[in-house]
Amino acid sequence: MTQIRVLLAEDDAGARTLLAQVLVACGHIVVAQVSTGRDAVDRALALNPDVVLLDVHMPDGSGIEAAERITRERPGTSVILFTGDASTSLSDADASATAAVAFLPKPAPPPVLDAAVRLAVGRAQQFKELRADADGARKALEDRKLIERAKWHLMKRMGLEESEAYRLLQRSAQNRGLTMVVIAQKVMDEPPPWPFLLSSDAR
Repeated sequence: MTQIRVLLAEDDAGARTLLAQVLVACGHIVVAQVSTGRDAVDRALALNPDVVLLDVHMPDGSGIEAAERITRERPGTSVILFTGDASTSLSDADASATAAVAFLPKPAPPPVLDAAVRLAVGRAQQFKELRADADGARKALEDRKLIERAKWHLMKRMGLEESEAYRLLQRSAQNRGLTMVVIAQKVMDEPPPWPFLLSSDAR
């Protein structure tokens, strides 16, 4: 099983040591132990852990604020918030801003803590895949728009029919061993004549 790299932020030295021991016993790697929100941010940015386990109440400010900065600057990092104050709750805004995948009471039973850490990593992978899919779809749409613009540009400049302009881009790309997107970008960036296009008999 892949070991999970955890950054632990807890201001109580005794609780911090106990939590670290539990995490190691569960098979995880504690990459750093810190006692302030500021140190949590600094170490998270430097070490890029898989999971940051943050106490909500930190001596130099809210753990929620630290979590917000970490997830903003390291969006692939999962955050688990915990607190010993039963009256503390996490608002919808806080949950969204911190991207926290769990909010645990302190002390959390070892099986619960272990499950939360593994869940955090699983959720992070899901979010990463969703972002990749969204980025891919966005890129594909941008590429289609560029090809459309280049096609209409050729129709206007060369008096081609729509199908002819598209075929010219397609055959020119194949002839040069390039993608249609590259050829379309060259059409939009460079003034005619376009030596990288096939001759007019490509119609």
